[in-house]
Amino acid sequence: MGIEAAEQFGWDLPDVIFYPTGGGVGIIGMWKAFEELEQLGWIGPKRPKMIAVQAEGCPPIVRAFEQHAEFSEFWQGASTIASGLRVPKAIGDFLVLRAVRDSGGTAVTVSDNELMQACGQLAALEGLFVAPEGGACVAALKKLRQSGFLQKGERILIYNTGSGYKYIDVWSKYYA
Repeated sequence: MGIEAAEQFGWDLPDVIFYPTGGGVGIIGMWKAFEELEQLGWIGPKRPKMIAVQAEGCPPIVRAFEQHAEFSEFWQGASTIASGLRVPKAIGDFLVLRAVRDSGGTAVTVSDNELMQACGQLAALEGLFVAPEGGACVAALKKLRQSGFLQKGERILIYNTGSGYKYIDVWSKYYA
């Protein structure tokens, strides 16, 4: 994903990347790719702020980030409709946390209601049928924009890691 992002942004990385973070391998892989691309001379040293997005019902990375911990604790009673975010303990948690911190990024939670509302907005306004994980990133963007964390004019990349078709049962319950 890191190589594709760099190429699609003309080898000038975006300012901010929002990634739905369960196990966190997407953030880990992108961060590694950016380092390798710089070593090859394809990009400069500038890195995007990495935003780890988790559900309120399972936020071990967010909690560790807020507590300035190197590792996350196992999250008891993990609960969210976004199955990709329902990871109580990421194996590479320390690598995710390192990338987020080194980038000047942050870790943020969203509720199931917020992420489903964002999915509905993407469907209505853009014709996209995204998975709740992608909706979580849009909901997180709204939160960080309102908080002032994001600056006007920043180029932002939001990852959607799945199709809404994987969640037909969730959609039918949510909109019943």
